[in-house]
Amino acid sequence: MRTARSTTKNPVRKHPVTALLTALVTLFGLVALGGLAPAQAATAAATGLHISDGRLVEGNGNDFVMRGVNHAHTWYPNETQSLADIKATGANTVRVVLSDGFRWSKNGPDDVAAVIAQCKANRLICVLEVHDTTGYGEDTAAGTLDHAADYWISLKDVLAGQEDYVIINIGNEPWGNTNPAGWTAPTTAAIQKLRAAGFAHTIMVDAPNWGQDWQGVMRDNAQAVYDADTTGNLIFSIHMYSVYNTAQKVTDYLNAFVDAGLPLLIGEFGGPADQYGDPDEDTMMATAEQLKLGYIAWSWSGNTDPILDLTIGFDPTQLSSWGERIFHGANGIAQTSHEATVYGGATEDDTEAPTAPGTPVASAVTDTSAALTWTASSDNVAVTGYDVVRVNGGSETTVAASATTGVSVTGLTADTAYTFAVYARDAAGNRSARSATVAVTTDEGGTTPGVGCSVGYRVVNQWSGGFQGEITIRNTGTTKIDGWTLGFAFANGQTVTNMWGGTPTQTGGSVKVAPASYTSTIAANGSVTVGFTGSQSGTNAAPAAFTLSGATCAAAA
Repeated sequence: MRTARSTTKNPVRKHPVTALLTALVTLFGLVALGGLAPAQAATAAATGLHISDGRLVEGNGNDFVMRGVNHAHTWYPNETQSLADIKATGANTVRVVLSDGFRWSKNGPDDVAAVIAQCKANRLICVLEVHDTTGYGEDTAAGTLDHAADYWISLKDVLAGQEDYVIINIGNEPWGNTNPAGWTAPTTAAIQKLRAAGFAHTIMVDAPNWGQDWQGVMRDNAQAVYDADTTGNLIFSIHMYSVYNTAQKVTDYLNAFVDAGLPLLIGEFGGPADQYGDPDEDTMMATAEQLKLGYIAWSWSGNTDPILDLTIGFDPTQLSSWGERIFHGANGIAQTSHEATVYGGATEDDTEAPTAPGTPVASAVTDTSAALTWTASSDNVAVTGYDVVRVNGGSETTVAASATTGVSVTGLTADTAYTFAVYARDAAGNRSARSATVAVTTDEGGTTPGVGCSVGYRVVNQWSGGFQGEITIRNTGTTKIDGWTLGFAFANGQTVTNMWGGTPTQTGGSVKVAPASYTSTIAANGSVTVGFTGSQSGTNAAPAAFTLSGATCAAAA
């Protein structure tokens, strides 16, 4: 988890490296799988979203695979438009941050009822979670799962009858790294307290170790906890950040639950590298798709550490590089999300493919990007997304995905001919015939006559082995800059590890940055900002000079 108040929380940093490595050997080697055995079937009649044969299904028995994002509602209660914006990305789920009043301002019944209504109006499954429990036992400000359970009971009138639409995530990351074995008993007690109060909803429980379970406590006790829920409608949530920095660690953990027939999803995850490591988000997303497990990315916007913001300033037209990855990348939301059938989404019986999209039209072509738009497809149920492919002879390569009839294709090479086409998809996964193609040749790049520039560079934050930087590019000329390439060089061995607002290419100390779709155009006397994280080994001097599309830029004050 990354809170709006403290976004540098990563459990591993608080423990000696040797202790972490020993625990990871035990966890990811999976030498102690005694806690996992094939799950038992639910013993009570299903109501709404429920668990069947180790999988989350809807009331009609249709499989439901969550594809969504986290939204920090309790800290940004006025950003209610975000739910509609999240839906527009193609997401089918939103995990909403709430407070039970122990640590932050309590979200009362009227507010929670309004959140549920907005989720339903936007055809989203709503995962509601109490955030105050985060890091209990290690963070002295954290509340207990028992306090969170009492909060849910106080909302029973609001939640009753919402079993088709709402999942109750009892408490976020409800145990830190101190004595994580203490997680099991209060987790079991909170589940049973809710069941005794009459809740029939699917309940979600987060892992200890700040959600990452790197000591395997949730994994090893999952069967016992699951069996303690008499309804069988319980799903486990693993949070994957820098602990999960290799494909083996990711696949071993996810497969351990699947092999045992126990329900699991990735309730939070990050991709951008930070000072604690580089999560393997590609394997997380690919394996979740292969195993048909849900995932919910952290987070829509509002982190004090912006590398995990999917959008910049809650603006859906300004996706960060992390947002582009989640929404439009391989195994991303636009490509893999299916709307819940309770809202009219397609069932497995739908075998009719959408019609072919219209021929794409190119605009705003630069040396590194092009905007494509096309006429919408039609479908017997609904079109849920589009895949844009590059056609090269008889082969195709997917270059972007979109939930709308337009997308910006970035990362192109200057003065190069491309051919693009589009496919449509529906909620059942049926794919249309390919559209007609459009030919695009990117600009040559180089200097732009009559355009001047200045560049400001600053280190926002620095830690042992790493830092966060920010580059502001200002157009000091009288005409807009449409497409650019920023050049600079590090003198002390620094390396860019992640970037938002642009795509970096680094050779030695030399760095070239191509713009993202939302930073490609710089108005006259306007500016854009590119942020990044990097590695450093002591000396961390700022680059001495910058160029923009080959032209030298002045240093900004």
